Amino acid sequence: MLGLMQAVPLTVDRIFDHAATWHGSREVVSRDADGLVTRATYAGIHADAKRVSNALAAAGIRPGDRVATMGWNSARHLAAWYGTSGMGAVLHTLNPRLFLEQIAYIANHAGDRLLIADPGLADLVGELLALVPSIERVVFFCDGASLPETAYPALAFDDWIAPFPAEHAWGQFDENTACGLCYTSGTTGNPKGVLYSHRSNYIHALMTLQRDALGLSARDTVLLVVPMYHANAWGVVFSAPAVGAKLVLPGQRMDGESIYNLIESEGVTYSAAVPTVWQMLLQYLEESGKRFTTLERVTIGGSACPESIVRKFRDTYGVDVIQGWGMTETSPLGTVSVPNAAVAAMNDAEQMAYKLKQGRLLCGLEMKLVDDAGQRLPHDGKTPGRLMIKGPTIAAGYFGGEGGEVLDEQGFFDTGDVSTIDAQGYMQITDRAKDVIKSGGEWISSIEIENIALGHPAVAQAAVIGVAHPKWDERPVLICQLKPGAAATAADLIAWLDGRISRWWMPDDVLFVDEVPLGPTGKIDKKAIRARLTGYILPFAADN
Repeated sequence: MLGLMQAVPLTVDRIFDHAATWHGSREVVSRDADGLVTRATYAGIHADAKRVSNALAAAGIRPGDRVATMGWNSARHLAAWYGTSGMGAVLHTLNPRLFLEQIAYIANHAGDRLLIADPGLADLVGELLALVPSIERVVFFCDGASLPETAYPALAFDDWIAPFPAEHAWGQFDENTACGLCYTSGTTGNPKGVLYSHRSNYIHALMTLQRDALGLSARDTVLLVVPMYHANAWGVVFSAPAVGAKLVLPGQRMDGESIYNLIESEGVTYSAAVPTVWQMLLQYLEESGKRFTTLERVTIGGSACPESIVRKFRDTYGVDVIQGWGMTETSPLGTVSVPNAAVAAMNDAEQMAYKLKQGRLLCGLEMKLVDDAGQRLPHDGKTPGRLMIKGPTIAAGYFGGEGGEVLDEQGFFDTGDVSTIDAQGYMQITDRAKDVIKSGGEWISSIEIENIALGHPAVAQAAVIGVAHPKWDERPVLICQLKPGAAATAADLIAWLDGRISRWWMPDDVLFVDEVPLGPTGKIDKKAIRARLTGYILPFAADN
């Protein structure tokens, strides 16, 4: 027997229709590369998104065609986002921080037909066009006066959509229709495309709006620091309009002072970003002596959050830190470290231990740990295993069939993370499978050592990698970037770690660098670190 409810497809155009109809006057604030702040509304962006759909149709774009964007967070980008997906085309977000060859590979693999880019990327676009013959037209996110001079034909976004009406029939297709395409970072092998459906994005928005997830509401002002080209901007491009939250889009300027000024001038209550952004913001606050007047909570994801950041936000500035975990293949949010009733009843020290975990599973998902043979492992908070996940917002395969079959016989996806899960259901990442250090047959968590090292007052960034050892297979080496004007020695760092980690986890060497390399999404680039340490030999390795 079937239920007697209306069969309404879960397509993301309904989210933005709702925002325009019921929260139409709510502001969307954008800042460009020059610092100019412009203001729009959900209703105004909705009208522009409809014009985008008409402009795309006039350009020959049909449902299923891939339309690429390459730019920072802005109202125009949001209009392109919904205008593309609303008509049934596939929005493909390109990361401008990748190398040219990587962007070209991704755009060719996707078969992008049209590119909408930030005007500051005009030179990069010119190089890209020579490598991606499928791109038929280029549009820049700007008005006519700001259109860059190029040796190739290009249109200004405002001029491109201006001739078209603000009416277009959105939706009217199956909810499983492809909606967005985002490629993995390609740290091992070529990047692979994750093809989201309208249904998966809609469900993900509902999941993240739970109070025990991001918990956004119409009363929030949301600063979306996470780039729109990074894993659906953690779904906030759907969840914020769904509830009518004011949206603040910071563009390209991510330094601590610029982020702080936007938070204060716009009355931001919530924000989301990777740890490196928050480290820059906290450093600015320490140097300037300034404080927050409206910010209540932040979500930190992308990599494990050090305890020092959690405590500084909470104890000094009264801001709650919510740690989350996910990946491109999980839409991306999978777990959030919000306390359950048992954890909320614990004392401060006990609660902090849970805050530093990646958190509890969102409703609708399943999770398990397995060993290398695929056998389930216990959820005892101690036994690490490969983290597997399953659900309606989890990838079932990669675009074009890359990578072959990615699910096990029970339909679980291998995240590539090594984790523990405890009796409360809290998951904690101990390492990426490719980064875990295996010493004497036992695993050492590089993430835990990094987070403790970051608590040292002189350390700005820390990374731990495994280096070959003749007896123990691998031993950890700590790489540190010090704060400007700070001083520390290897002995200082070893003393700081002593008593905070197991003695056999202690790094065999501490190296200081001017800058720890970061990848295009703000995470530490351990691949680059390993390349720089080619030929490095551990001190006294032969004697240990």
